[in-house]
This record gives sequence, C-alpha cells and structure tokens, in this order.
Amino acid sequence: MIFEAQVEYGTPDVEHATIHNCIEQAIYAEEMGFDGIWAVEHHALVEYSHMSAPEIFLTAVAAQTSRLRIGHAAVCMPFGYNHPVRVAERAAMLDIVSDGRVNLGAARGGTVQEMSLCGVRPEDTKPQVEEALRFIGHCWRGDTIVWDSELLRIHPPPGRPPHTVVPRPVQMPHPPLFLACTNPETVRTAARYGVGPMVLGFGGPEAIGRMRAAFDDERAQRDPGAVVSPGHINDEFVALCPTFLMDDREEARRVGGRALRFFAEAISHWSAPDGVAPARHTDRVDNLTYMHDLHQQAKDAVARGEAPPTAASSMYNLDHALGDAETAIAYVERLRAAGVDNCMCLIQMGTLTQEQQLTTIRIFGEQVIPHFR
Repeated sequence: MIFEAQVEYGTPDVEHATIHNCIEQAIYAEEMGFDGIWAVEHHALVEYSHMSAPEIFLTAVAAQTSRLRIGHAAVCMPFGYNHPVRVAERAAMLDIVSDGRVNLGAARGGTVQEMSLCGVRPEDTKPQVEEALRFIGHCWRGDTIVWDSELLRIHPPPGRPPHTVVPRPVQMPHPPLFLACTNPETVRTAARYGVGPMVLGFGGPEAIGRMRAAFDDERAQRDPGAVVSPGHINDEFVALCPTFLMDDREEARRVGGRALRFFAEAISHWSAPDGVAPARHTDRVDNLTYMHDLHQQAKDAVARGEAPPTAASSMYNLDHALGDAETAIAYVERLRAAGVDNCMCLIQMGTLTQEQQLTTIRIFGEQVIPHFR
C-alpha cells in the first residue's frame, strides 16, 4: 500500500485524523497479509498530499509492525529538499528501528509549487537525484567517506579525520534503491542506474507493459559504469494500482470512481499550470461518465497527433482494481502479465472514509492476497 495522506479538506483537524488513520491502516495491512507500505514525500500540495515528513510516519509504522517492508516512495532527493548525507543518515536510522525492513526510493519533487517552496531549480533536479543515489550507494562501503564531484564535495577540515556517516544500516551497504518513474524515459534511467522503477499505474496494465518493455530493453544494454551502486543492482519493477473494494461491485466502482476523480483533479491542480482545482462534492454528478469522457478526450488527442502518446495514460482512466475481490484478482493478474513484480495499492484517496478504506484492506487481504500466495 502507498500513502499520500490525501485529505478532502485541508484543515488541521482533518490532517490530524488523516495521519492517524493512515497509521491505523498500515498496521491493519500487516495483519491482513500485505508485504509492505510506502509513503510519498510532497510539500505544500494542499489536499493532494499532506505527507511532508514521511520518515516520521514510517518510523511510527515500523515501531508498531514486525514484518512489513517500510518504503520511501519516494524521498525528494534534490539538495534543497534533503541533503544526501541527511537522506543516508535517516534511512539508516529507520533501517535500524525496523530491523532491516527499509526500501529507499528517490524522486525529483518536480512541481513548481514544491520547488519554489524549497528553493530548488528545475534544471538541478535530475542531476542531483543521480548524485544522491550515487552517494548513498557508496557512503557505507568503507569506514569513512570523502566525496568530490561537480555537485557535492565532502572533505574533513584540515587536520581532522575523514567523515564517517553514522549510523550504518542493517542492510549493507544500503537498503534497496528505487526511482519514481512517470514515463518510459525515466524507466530507462532506472534501468541504467540499476535501481528498481516505481511506475505510476494510472494508464492501466497495457501502459505499464510498455514501461516494462522499455525497462527490459535498457537493462539488456546496461553499462556497468552507469550503475549507481556497483554489486547491488535492484531490478524489482513496482507499479501503483488504484484500489477500492466492496462486496457490491457496482457500488464500489461508483464510490471508487468519485475518489479517483478527486485524486486526479488534485494532482492535476498542482502538476499543470492550467490544472483544475480539486473537486468537491462530486457525488452529485455522474463521476464515471465524467472520468470516461475525459479519458476518451485524451486518447482522441493522441490519435490526432495533438498530444504525446503518454497523454493516453490519463489520470482519468477507470480501468483499475475498483470493484469486488474478483475485479481486483483479475486486474492484478493483468499487472503480473505486464511484468509487475510488486503491486503498490493506492487505497488512501481523499474522499473515502476510514471505514471504507479498512474494508478494502480486509477484502484484499482475505480474498485477493491468498490467490497470489
């Protein structure tokens, strides 16, 4: 499961309840047989994501679970958000607290809203993400670290010993590394780096399959010199899966469609200069028709050559695990056929109640997970 800490109304009391609800869901997920949880990192994206300090959320979950993998999906790696040394230190501490259960993903944090808040320049995001991954891939390979590059310089003061990055993680030389991927080119970058791609799954299994093909193609010609952590390649292919389940398939599709519409409009508001504001009270309209029409418009624009092919993987696609347990089983089977190794369920969407989300976790745990075990 992945957590955005999305809220429908961004008031402090709703934030407080949402964070505690997410912790409750994560603990229940372990009881229901889920293998891991992930948390995003976003800043100042009101109503889309209030998960600005995921390391604290993940530590709370780690302290109350024993088996779940604890995943950053992902740390904003540009230095204005997080200095590479601080990322390494926090990840190692979390790995110790969790007894070696951490997965560490990297992301650009590329919305204008976030970059302007933290003084990050767009042109710095890609090279600094790569630099941070390379640093983390090397900083515990020896007892001390000295680093010299165009982007990062770590040297001791004159007459002092070299720095040691402490603590050291349980998983040596570091927890498994991942990269957040939104398009085939980023997936190819993950393959070159030797880190696991975490792909957005909103386009559905066919779009994910094309991302997997791009990953496999680039992996087949991987240059060992491009790998960020030599000897510790991670090829686990992770895909996000919007998920909402009830015993009533059609009601789940209606309620889940409303939630996914809110999620889509919230992220569109922050990721596009002309995005629409987050929707409110969308149960008053036919959300399924609304979503279908917008998704079709995107596909038509691609067919006319007015939009890039990736636009067809619209956030308004409804072809997901929205329905009953049989719907979810069939959908995850399609993800497996597309080459997905790890299905990352997006259940925590802002318009859903805590009871609805816990019900989804229970149905998935009781009926879907046993099918794949």
